[in-house]
Amino acid sequence: MKKLYPVILLLISAQAFAQSTDLKAIAAKKADSMFTQTVAWRRDFHQNPELGNREVRTAGIVAAYLKSLGMEVKTGIATTGVVGVLKGAYPGPVVALRSELDALPVTERTPVPFASKVTTTYNGQTVGVMHACGHDSHMAMLMTVAEILSSMKSQLHGTVKFIFQPAEEGVPVGEKGGAEEMIKEGVLENPKVDVIFAQHIFSYLPAGTISYRPGGALASVNDMKIIIKGKSSHGAEPWFSVDPIVISAEIITNLQTIVSRNINLKENPAVVTVAAINGGTRHNIIPEKVEMLGTLRAMTDADEQTLKTRVTEIVTKIAEANGATAEVYIPYSVHYPATYNDPALTAQMLPSLRQAAGADNVLLATPMTVSEDMSYFQQKVPGLDVFLGGMPKGGDPKTTPSNHSADFFIDESVFPLGVKTLCNLTLDYMAEKTK
Repeated sequence: MKKLYPVILLLISAQAFAQSTDLKAIAAKKADSMFTQTVAWRRDFHQNPELGNREVRTAGIVAAYLKSLGMEVKTGIATTGVVGVLKGAYPGPVVALRSELDALPVTERTPVPFASKVTTTYNGQTVGVMHACGHDSHMAMLMTVAEILSSMKSQLHGTVKFIFQPAEEGVPVGEKGGAEEMIKEGVLENPKVDVIFAQHIFSYLPAGTISYRPGGALASVNDMKIIIKGKSSHGAEPWFSVDPIVISAEIITNLQTIVSRNINLKENPAVVTVAAINGGTRHNIIPEKVEMLGTLRAMTDADEQTLKTRVTEIVTKIAEANGATAEVYIPYSVHYPATYNDPALTAQMLPSLRQAAGADNVLLATPMTVSEDMSYFQQKVPGLDVFLGGMPKGGDPKTTPSNHSADFFIDESVFPLGVKTLCNLTLDYMAEKTK
C-alpha cells in the first residue's frame, strides 16, 4: 500500500490539472455567454453609486445574489462589507477574490444613458456621486465569476472567498472602514485565506490587455492636512499682518523640491501634491489662517518616511521663519501601504494571465503612483493585483480621461477578459496546490 501511495497522489495531481484545463475552457465560454448580464449589473451599480461606508443598496444586491448561488454569506463586515464562501467538493487551498463597493464624490459628465444623477453632501458641500474608478465594473465581473465557479462547485479542489469591500476610497474623518477594518474583523480567517487575487480596470490602458508588476506595483498613500496660523490685518496694511497666504505659497513651492532633491528617482517614483488651499473671505482682509490638503505617494517604506519627515520640516521651519505657526497632520485621514505583488506568486500565475489574454496582450507594467488598500490584504497573505485595460480601441492614453475623472469611461467589451482572468487564477492556483 505504501508503494501505491505516491502513485495515487500523482494520479490525483494529473487529474486535477486536466480538470483545471477543462474547467477553464468552460469558464471562458460562460464568461462570454454572461456578457449581457455582466453589463447589466455594472450599469445598475453605475447609475446608483454610494460613497464609502454607505453602500447599503449595493451591498444588499451583492449579498442577495451570493445567497441565491447557495453560498454561506456574511454581511455588515467593516460596516457594509459582504463575504461569500464557496466550498468546493474536494479539499484544497482557500482562494480569496476581492472587489470594492464604493464610489467617489465626483459629478459625472459622461454622455452615457446610465450616467449617475446621484448627489450627496460631502465635506459640507453638495456634490455628485460617481463610479469614477471602475468599482462598478469590478463588482459586476466578480459576481459573474461567482456564478461561474458556483456552477463548478462539485469539481472544485478548494474554497473560494468572495470579498466585497467597502470604503476603498477612504472613509470620512472619525470613521473606520476599508480593507484594514475587514482584516481586523476576521475576513481572512474561518476559513483561513491562503492567497488573494484582485484586478483593477484603468481607462488609459488598452482594452484587451492585462498588465502586471511583481513587487511594488502601486504606491503608498498618506493624505496630509497643513494649517498655517499667522496674524490678520487689513489688506491695505499688510505690515500689520503675518500673512499665512504668502507663507503658504512659499511652502508649496518648497515642497516640490522634496521629490527632485530627496528621492532617488532612478529607483522609484514619488509624489508630493498640494490639492486644496483654503484661506480668506474677502479681497481686502488678510486672513489669520490657511488650510491645505494634499497627498504623498511612495513605492517603498523608506521613501514614504522621507516624504513625511521632509514635509514636516519644510512646513514648520518656513512658518517659523516668517513668524507664523504650523500644524502638520500626516496622515490626516487616509494611509495605505504600497501594493506589493508577491514575486513568486506573480511568476507562478503569469501563464494563467497569458492564457486568458494571449501572451502578446500581457504586459509588464511600470510602477504606478495611484494607491489601493488591497495592500493591507497583501501584508497578511500572498497576493496579486493585476490591471485590466479599459481604453477603447484607437484611444490615446495621453488624452483619455483618467480614473477619478468626471469623464471617466471604460470599454465594457473587456468584461469577459476580466472574468476569465479571475477564473484562471483561481482554478490554476487550486490545481497547483493539489500537486
